[in-house]
Amino acid sequence: MMEATQRALQFNCGGSSLVGILDLPERPLSRGVLVVTSAPQYRIGNHRHFTLLARLLAARGIPVMRFDHRGMGDSEGEARTIDALGEDTQAAMRAFFAQMPGMQDVVLWGLGDAATAAVLYAQADARVSGVVLLNPWMHTPGSAPRADGLPQLLARLGELDFWKRVASDSGDGQASVAARRQNMRAAAADASLPLPQRVLASLSGFDGAALVILGGDEPGAQHVDALLKRHEVRCKCVTIAGADRTFASRAWRDAVAEVSANWIASW
Repeated sequence: MMEATQRALQFNCGGSSLVGILDLPERPLSRGVLVVTSAPQYRIGNHRHFTLLARLLAARGIPVMRFDHRGMGDSEGEARTIDALGEDTQAAMRAFFAQMPGMQDVVLWGLGDAATAAVLYAQADARVSGVVLLNPWMHTPGSAPRADGLPQLLARLGELDFWKRVASDSGDGQASVAARRQNMRAAAADASLPLPQRVLASLSGFDGAALVILGGDEPGAQHVDALLKRHEVRCKCVTIAGADRTFASRAWRDAVAEVSANWIASW
């Protein structure tokens, strides 16, 4: 374990001033982590999770940046919906790399709907080498998953002509894979599509590594796991037994941090 310091950051996005926090190890590795959030970076409640995560990763040499997007916390501007945070994330990436000139790539880390924002951005930025997604939001607003809703969810997301269209290509081998990913990336950028389809398309079209961490007692976890398997999404999936949607206990947060740190350092 190594010493780390915290640095307050201020950067611009579309004429608004955004704030962030950088946890900087004394001997930083070349891969950093950008935490994408959907709520202010207060030091209590669910967001204590992010503080503890940043400290653990920084102690292992991984620089970590957290930030409040426009209209959130101490950042200026109008609030954005979770599927419209691309500019904010891009501005944070720019500020992160400016602070860490030796950094080569970044892993995006997000919880819940912020995981959705992270994966939607990831496939459009070559500097993003991986994503860590905790209980990613894979359903449309107002349709929170129920324990008995899996068949209907799979019917909507797994049998639509949409999936035949984005998966179709002409060719074999590497050319076929490349064409499929290109189709998936195009679908991910199509704002007219339902958000769950865009999330799955983003994951399928992403060239980097992906880790999905699910809470064992989160009702939507089995839905996400089934969708990932159904569409053969290339990712590592880990379930934390007994954990809820926000991994509220210290034991669950520690488990998430450990899994995240080990995975980020494994490739």
